[in-house]
Amino acid sequence: MTNIDKLNNVLAYVKAAFVGKNTIVDLLGIGLVARENVFLLGPPGTAKSALVRHLSTCIEDGRNFEYLLTRFTEPNEIFGPFDIRRLRDGELVTNTEGMMPEAALVFLDEIFNANSAILNSLLMALNERIFRRGKETRQLPALMFVSASNLLPEDEALHALLDRFLIRVRCDYVDPDLLSEVLLAGWDFERRSHDERPVIRPEEIRELQAACRGIDLSGIRKIFVDLVHTLRSTGIKVSDRRAVKLQSLIAASALLSGRNAAVLSDLWVLRYIWDTEEQVAILGGIIDKL
Repeated sequence: MTNIDKLNNVLAYVKAAFVGKNTIVDLLGIGLVARENVFLLGPPGTAKSALVRHLSTCIEDGRNFEYLLTRFTEPNEIFGPFDIRRLRDGELVTNTEGMMPEAALVFLDEIFNANSAILNSLLMALNERIFRRGKETRQLPALMFVSASNLLPEDEALHALLDRFLIRVRCDYVDPDLLSEVLLAGWDFERRSHDERPVIRPEEIRELQAACRGIDLSGIRKIFVDLVHTLRSTGIKVSDRRAVKLQSLIAASALLSGRNAAVLSDLWVLRYIWDTEEQVAILGGIIDKL
């Protein structure tokens, strides 16, 4: 079985447990392959945490980290405390065992509660996959960061956090017509054996991330360039840096579809790069016209 098949099996497994959340699950898969972060926006009770937790159980031998941020969250709670034994010798070394710096998949709930004590270290981790604390610097093994919030940030300082999440998706309550299916899927999930789940190893996901960089984008590049100009003209911010990164989302869509070259339909992922909720409909209209 190929790595693509393994990841698609994992995504299908998560979809079966969460009726009406197919697009969100697909975007989490895109984020994993593109090595880009995903932000989930939605009210409580829309399965944001459960979705990510369910996905994380399918990453075999991967150390995963989940934390609910508050305004009082301290660096030790995210990155780990200082190693007491080393501290006695005058060295400031973080004990990261079981903490975010060692995790393959990271989920940070209520991300915009992040305070100034953790903000700078968090921004560097999200953007560069680097943990820096004092003289200590280390590369992070994180495959993807996922965050969630009930609301978008109002504080300008927190907009830098949102900017670190290339994919943004709303997580709403499912259609009332699907309630019966939701109840059945939830009941089946509670009875399902843990051994039944499909798995994929972190190194196999990293192989997919490397393969993503080899996807041929030449067939859609002109359309993509024109799209970036259109988005900018409508007031949607797409910096040069962001435009470069968006290509990885298109490539990931092609790879997960089993193709070596991107086609027009792979641009569907660009519906999910909004900055405000008002831009959701605007982006949808533009992408639908391609």
